[in-house]
Amino acid sequence: MNGPEIHISFAPDLGLFVSADRRSGRTPVTTDGASSLGHVVESLGVPLTEAGRLLVDGRPVDVSYVPAAGETVEVEGVARPQPTRPGAPLRFLLDVHLGTLARRLRLLGVDAAYESEDIGDPALAALSARERRVMLSRDRGLLRRRELWAGAYVYSDRPEDQLRDVLERFAPPLMPWTRCTACNGRLSDADKDTVRERLEQGTEKSYDVFAECVECGRVYWRGAHHARLEAIVSDAVREFGGATAG
Repeated sequence: MNGPEIHISFAPDLGLFVSADRRSGRTPVTTDGASSLGHVVESLGVPLTEAGRLLVDGRPVDVSYVPAAGETVEVEGVARPQPTRPGAPLRFLLDVHLGTLARRLRLLGVDAAYESEDIGDPALAALSARERRVMLSRDRGLLRRRELWAGAYVYSDRPEDQLRDVLERFAPPLMPWTRCTACNGRLSDADKDTVRERLEQGTEKSYDVFAECVECGRVYWRGAHHARLEAIVSDAVREFGGATAG
């Protein structure tokens, strides 16, 4: 027996997730009469991390709302900047495919944990919940896991666009040159004499300003790649605000 029929429409930016026939205007959906609107939205391909307000006949409802026959549903995209969940500082967890994005976020001083090995969706979701981190991923299945503290789909496969997307969506405070790009630890100023034994001879002779990761001990200086990194930092700070000193 067929259940009640509703009509649903999706914001244009959600077209990536739904079938082609649902990308323009309202389309009918037959429900079972018991499932929540959140379940209906996800069943049509949209992770709830990407759904903003849900409107039923023009009024906002919760994801737990059970739609009735004849109702019209509008699924909006997330607001930008997106309010973060209360109870924890804004920090991120990235899956194995987003290593470059993780390093660039760390370069900007954003707390970005990253798993360089594939530990599996259940473990990632549990880590997100335990450490109260926003899960960043291009894996829609992972973003549908209920254990997640919070999550966000990374829309592009180009690191520069990924970075801009995350900064625009969450507006994290930027503190460039304060985190280790290798382990996410904090950096502190280091005296040349204290790190001398870890430097190659050419580096020791050419540079005098150093920083050291308080977690892993990695030493940083303004080497050959500094100009490229400075360009990434300057572009981000110019567009999204923050400090450039470093």
